Amino acid sequence: MIPEKMQDALNDQINAELHSSYVYLAIAAWAEDRNLDGMANWMKIQAQEEMVHAMKFWHHITERGGRVTLTPIKEVTNEFESPLEAFEAAYKHEQYISDRINKLQDLCNELGDHPARGILQWFLDEQIEEEATADGWVQKLRMTKDHPHGIFMLDKELAARTFVYPPTALAE
Repeated sequence: MIPEKMQDALNDQINAELHSSYVYLAIAAWAEDRNLDGMANWMKIQAQEEMVHAMKFWHHITERGGRVTLTPIKEVTNEFESPLEAFEAAYKHEQYISDRINKLQDLCNELGDHPARGILQWFLDEQIEEEATADGWVQKLRMTKDHPHGIFMLDKELAARTFVYPPTALAE
């Protein structure tokens, strides 16, 4: 059985992951409006990954006899000054999620919730990748200095991303 305090914290994390999906969808909508279809593609795929993350927590709760409770998702920012600002927002958001995962790990340790350790380790590792990827795009966009040719080239590169998430991701 999952401790109630952990169940509540993981339900809150489900909300944060769903909010993350909204964050990326908002950036995707903004990018599409500016014909940055590659950036929109990248952000939509990121939104799909965040949904998988929410479901990973969902399954952990239910598999341990807990109950998932959904709460309203807070509003997101829909306007950005530039692709750089949009990716900086994504990077900042990933740092926020990393902090939340770290706090969940602290709670896990406090409660001695051994079963939660595995899923949280998976997320700790995932957040390293998430932050590094978002920061990489921020650095590339900073190099372009909003030069249209540089933005075009990066947009083309962003368009190449495909959604590939192993089916075992939910079971891990």
